[in-house]
Amino acid sequence: QKFPALFVFRILRSMAPKSDSVEGIVLNFVNEQNRPLNSQTVADFLQKFNLKKAAVQKALDTLADSGRISFKEYGKQKIYIARQDQFDIPNSEELNQMKEENAKLQEKLDEQRKAISEVEGEIKALQSNLTLEQIRAREANRRKEVEVMEDKLTKLRGGVTLVSPEERKVVEGMYSDTISQWRRRKRMFKDIWDAITENSPKDLKEFKEELGIDYDEDVGVSLQSFCDLMQQGKKRARGQ
Repeated sequence: QKFPALFVFRILRSMAPKSDSVEGIVLNFVNEQNRPLNSQTVADFLQKFNLKKAAVQKALDTLADSGRISFKEYGKQKIYIARQDQFDIPNSEELNQMKEENAKLQEKLDEQRKAISEVEGEIKALQSNLTLEQIRAREANRRKEVEVMEDKLTKLRGGVTLVSPEERKVVEGMYSDTISQWRRRKRMFKDIWDAITENSPKDLKEFKEELGIDYDEDVGVSLQSFCDLMQQGKKRARGQ
């Protein structure tokens, strides 16, 4: 007498090992994975239960021999898989319904992700804003700066000299020395440049660009303008 596969499976399940035994742990894992597995893969996944490969192999063989899992042999290797008659296989109508539900769930997931992204953006924007304490501290600093500037402005309007003659003399000396160094180095460069390029067949402009040399005029500065500024300062000082 032949019995339906589901009936046989129910009998086998009633004889199933305890869930905390080696066979029970292996059986639960194979059923949960529901994909082709070899003994090494099962042993690797079940290391957290401190199961050795030999014990896992023995449990797989016992489950396969008793019909609680299926297996196929490929040469010397055995591939194990859960019995498929224990699962409800959906028909085409049910599959289409599941696809529609999955599409709706995916749409809701995208909406949630978009909402989360917007909230995260708002949080970052809020975190970049100054706190009330920081605003008050900046305001206090600005007020102090304004007071200092107003005090200087008041002194200037009253004819008070903020720079002493001694300080002015030191600054003018530094300025004059810098101008002298500039003029001297400019002259040295001209002498060297003239000596190098005197009999050179190269185009001087291209040669200058090749060496990466910039004249004062190329960068928008003029030695004469700084000399004039120094002279104007001396005239103003004599007028005072």
